[in-house]
Amino acid sequence: MDIPFGDLKRHYQIHQNELDQAIRAVLNSGWFILGTQGQAFETAFSAYCGCAYGIGVGSGTEALHLGLVACGIKPGDEVITVSHTAVPTVSAISFAGATPVFVDIEPATYTLDASLVSQAITPRTRAIVPVHLYGQSVAMRPILEIAKQHGLKVIEDCAQAHGAVYEGQTVGSWGDVGCFSFYPSKNLGAFGDGGMVVTQNPDVADRLRHLRNYGSIVRDRHDIEGFNSRLDELQAAILSVKLGYLDAWNARRREIAQYYRTHINHPGVVHPVEREGTTHVFHLYVIQVPNRDGVREGLKAKGVGTGIHYPVPVHGQPAYAHLPHRPLPVTEHVAGRIISLPIYPELTDEEVAYVAQAVCEAVDE
Repeated sequence: MDIPFGDLKRHYQIHQNELDQAIRAVLNSGWFILGTQGQAFETAFSAYCGCAYGIGVGSGTEALHLGLVACGIKPGDEVITVSHTAVPTVSAISFAGATPVFVDIEPATYTLDASLVSQAITPRTRAIVPVHLYGQSVAMRPILEIAKQHGLKVIEDCAQAHGAVYEGQTVGSWGDVGCFSFYPSKNLGAFGDGGMVVTQNPDVADRLRHLRNYGSIVRDRHDIEGFNSRLDELQAAILSVKLGYLDAWNARRREIAQYYRTHINHPGVVHPVEREGTTHVFHLYVIQVPNRDGVREGLKAKGVGTGIHYPVPVHGQPAYAHLPHRPLPVTEHVAGRIISLPIYPELTDEEVAYVAQAVCEAVDE
């Protein structure tokens, strides 16, 4: 059996008619940037997140970048985040001119360890970027308490957590802004790049609308210095169709995760842990094994694709080697042991069972 790590072609084919109709409607309209499709999706997705405002932008990275700038982050400021994340989290901080400051992660959830944040705060600290990794929410309540004590902004990185819930509230609605990616492989993915910032703050929303469009919301008048980062009409139309399926897709991901948790019962496998009081949406199903390279080769031989998210923490990347950092023992430990297994809604029950059996066999080999 051949089971790729992801299969976006299968994803498209299942919903082809509905998606093609949405695409044709945009093409026939002749309007491709900042039109009614984008406005409709901003309204629908921000409501889905429990926020008053949504501002579509060009990518998840730009959502974070513009979210930081809209919250007043500027060159010379420090922003606390994790090293165990995709590089774009840190790129966005750099784009804003700020300095990333890394703290370690919780061993069970792989997300920012709130108990370590206070010791990383300096007089230059202005914000915290908690990353809701793999579909799992950060423990937001203690993060918000620390932020309030120190007057810090909270910019949520929700790129992997569309629909995830913490204490009954959707991620993205906890901080000053929530920043989403619609990269094709996400739980809610476009057919190209795209992103959105959601917020409850009308002033921040207004600033974001300016920032994404050269500092302008009225043609030929530029009120502030801005950027070019806009969610186009084609992607908005595609995402509007897909949003209606997101909860069902997330539910299927959770079913697959439960099967893996139950049937990959090898003692050498460490499974992901769902934080109490949360709903994990399993953008990725990440296990730990002692012999990762051998297990991956074994799974490849059985036709099962895998990934690693992420083999080299950001602080170990050449581009960020100049940044000082505290010891990050948990981050460095898990980086050498983690494997991401196939987990997408279109997997059949037979394929899920095959993956589970293949993992048990590969760990034994």
